[in-house]
Amino acid sequence: MMPRFGEQPDRGRTYSLRRGVYALLPRGRNLLLTVQEDPHPDLQLPGGGIDPGESPLAALHREVREETGWRIARPRLVGAFRRFAYMPEYDQWAEKVCLIYLARPVRRLGPPTESFHRPVWMQADHAAHALGNAGDRYFASLFAASA
Repeated sequence: MMPRFGEQPDRGRTYSLRRGVYALLPRGRNLLLTVQEDPHPDLQLPGGGIDPGESPLAALHREVREETGWRIARPRLVGAFRRFAYMPEYDQWAEKVCLIYLARPVRRLGPPTESFHRPVWMQADHAAHALGNAGDRYFASLFAASA
């Protein structure tokens, strides 16, 4: 059974299924994260939705590049979780199924190409407390405990 984090779903609300990929990107004991500035600052694991017809790995590479400006190598799936959330950028409620990968950031290609994102490096144990959602914090804490 896939773990669930965050709010209980509202039985009277319809949720759209939204599959996404997210990355733990370590360099030593630090993780490369992204701050999404709009609609409010939110510290996140880099990643996002899988587009129709796109493979999870292609989506992971695209999302990390868009949100951090970095290229990654050797991604491997380490877990998954789901959460129910409102997505203001799409004005919809979603059941988010989040696939978590561990990958190596290999080269900064330039600034993020997605508006309102900026990359930040943070110690993994700090990220385990600072990330904006409980699922991201859980996987960052697993990484911090193993680093």
